[in-house]
Amino acid sequence: MDNLKGMIIRGGVVRLGGQAANFALRLSVMAALARLLDPQDFGLVAMTTAVSGVFQLFAAAGLSSATVQQETVTNEQMSTLFWVNLAIGMMLALLCAATAPALVAFYHEPRLFWLTVVAGLGFFLSAVAVQHSALLQRQLRYTTLTIIEVLSQMVSFAAGVAMAFGGLAYWAILGMTLISTVVYTVCVWVATGWIPGPPRRTAGVRGMLSFGGIVTLNSLVVYIAYNFEKLLLGRYWGADALGIYERGYRLVNLPTAELNAAIGGVAFSGLSRIQNDLPRLKSYFLKGYTIVLSMTLPITVFCAVFVDDIVEVVLGPKWRDTVVIFRMLTPTILVFGIINPLAWLLYSAGLQVRSLKIALVIAPLVIVAYLIGLPYGPTGVAFAYSAAMILWLIPHVLWCLHGTVISLRDLLFAAGRPLIASAAAAAVALGLQVFLGGLESHLLRLLLGGCVIAAIYLWMLLFLMGQKTVYFGLFKELQGALSMKTHEKASGLGSRLDDGHRIWRAR
Repeated sequence: MDNLKGMIIRGGVVRLGGQAANFALRLSVMAALARLLDPQDFGLVAMTTAVSGVFQLFAAAGLSSATVQQETVTNEQMSTLFWVNLAIGMMLALLCAATAPALVAFYHEPRLFWLTVVAGLGFFLSAVAVQHSALLQRQLRYTTLTIIEVLSQMVSFAAGVAMAFGGLAYWAILGMTLISTVVYTVCVWVATGWIPGPPRRTAGVRGMLSFGGIVTLNSLVVYIAYNFEKLLLGRYWGADALGIYERGYRLVNLPTAELNAAIGGVAFSGLSRIQNDLPRLKSYFLKGYTIVLSMTLPITVFCAVFVDDIVEVVLGPKWRDTVVIFRMLTPTILVFGIINPLAWLLYSAGLQVRSLKIALVIAPLVIVAYLIGLPYGPTGVAFAYSAAMILWLIPHVLWCLHGTVISLRDLLFAAGRPLIASAAAAAVALGLQVFLGGLESHLLRLLLGGCVIAAIYLWMLLFLMGQKTVYFGLFKELQGALSMKTHEKASGLGSRLDDGHRIWRAR
């Protein structure tokens, strides 16, 4: 535990670098496929994903989170959970194939049959990698995980673009997902070197299964809440309208989702290790929350102000209808940036039941909003979605923090400076957009606008608000952590998080 802070810092920086690479790759392939495929192709896959995505939540069954959250875990427990995951993956693949005719009948779209059947293969493939991935997270081996993720994305994106060039249309989108899963699975098996043993009833996994069940149920409720509008749009407005909405949603959500994915896994793993050390838990969480918000807010501001240029550069002229969707959904993404990190606190502290209760309130709220906006098409749904999330923001924060070591004042203090600096940057950016309106190059406007927003934001945050010491201190801690890592390697001391690692290696 003495080196935990350094491991968390190193892991966070590595994940940020990896997610930056993933972001660039995703943006590139999004731009390429937007020019090679039609909105209908994306709409067809989104129709399938609206159902298969629900099944995907059960492939892991929350058991990766259960493995990471436990203070100690044995090889027998890991092996038993592996076979549980595998059995669930096989059942989900069969269930996905069985639901294909119902999906075809619901959407009146026969092309969905084989798309749904083939998509089911992903459940089995991803289930094979769940415990191996959890083992890497538990050991905080985020450099290895990051390399694997970037590699799997590169291979799948290259294959997807090649398939799109070959005229495979919507199959190129599904093919990317399956190829990425295969590459990721093979790599995590090789990286861990862990071979599961036979399952044992006496392994003592009942508590872990309970934790995983609650996490899965929570994920299911949240997934339905945040994807039900796609089901409605596909059914009542068709594949083209859904494709436009889905691309707009994916594009506006991409930066925030990548940032949360980069730091969220590291934060959950690290906070779980110190769940009983409340002062450290509070300090680590607030620092992580501040860092995530400090990066999320200026990116969201930039996206909101320069949305027209972003759509033109990334998606191209035929996707201009996504501009209004993008703009309407920006408040939702801002709310996500504020509330999503609170899940680190709830899960690491064992408050997964509270997280589930919160999800059960969010779901009907946003579904009612979708229904209100549905008669007005994708634009109406996007507007209603954002309105509901803005109304929910304060109750969500208060509920998450109630009875925890983090107070509302703590959170406001952590979030206040990035919020004020972002508001100032937004004001300057709006004026800058008018000034740059005469430029014909969308890319040049993006580059100039991004540089100005970054400069104003950093000046406000670091110097005017006196946060320079905080962030430079973090940089020094990173240097110290890296130096310690180098020293450990020189001394032949492998990084170990707990004795469980020795059990796995002893096998």
